[in-house]
Amino acid sequence: MGFYKYIKELWKRPKDSLGEIWKERLVQWRKEPSVIRIKRPTRLDRARSLGYKPKQGIVLVRVRVRRGGKKRPRIAKGRRSKHYHQRLTLRKSYQRICEERANRKFPNLEVLNSYYVADDGLYYWYEVILVDKNHPVIRSDKNLNWIAEKQHKGRVFRGLTSAGKKNRGLRKKGKGTEKLRPSKHAKYKKKPKKQK
Repeated sequence: MGFYKYIKELWKRPKDSLGEIWKERLVQWRKEPSVIRIKRPTRLDRARSLGYKPKQGIVLVRVRVRRGGKKRPRIAKGRRSKHYHQRLTLRKSYQRICEERANRKFPNLEVLNSYYVADDGLYYWYEVILVDKNHPVIRSDKNLNWIAEKQHKGRVFRGLTSAGKKNRGLRKKGKGTEKLRPSKHAKYKKKPKKQK
């Protein structure tokens, strides 16, 4: 087995294989800010498979997001059925929320991809790979210079990252997915109007 394959095997059950290191790491990460820039990836195999390269113009960020249900604000007036549901079901995954928070912290960078790092009873941690599209090193890289094109601006907020596409149900094709492309909203707007 190659070096990356050994790392991959370790990360299948990190709590068992890393043991005390895992606990110490989580204790330290809880004290850190929710969005923090890091020097090197925690999961090297996963980062490399998602396009990370140790070069100028590429930034790694660890993002912490609180897990659990969300509550909608309580509306005092109006006795309608929709006012009695206090639980709010999020339509975004934790990973997608982390990507968006990372991009808001670093608005001059674009999100390339992200991957899961850890979780406990209170938080999830994801590492987000960000790219400086104006950096000359990135512009000269034939595998990464596509992100500098104007149609990729703000891709994370439009659900164009891998996590975003998964969340929008765009991993599937064919039968049963007719109303997913170009988007649910666009499909609804395209509906033919009833003739009188």
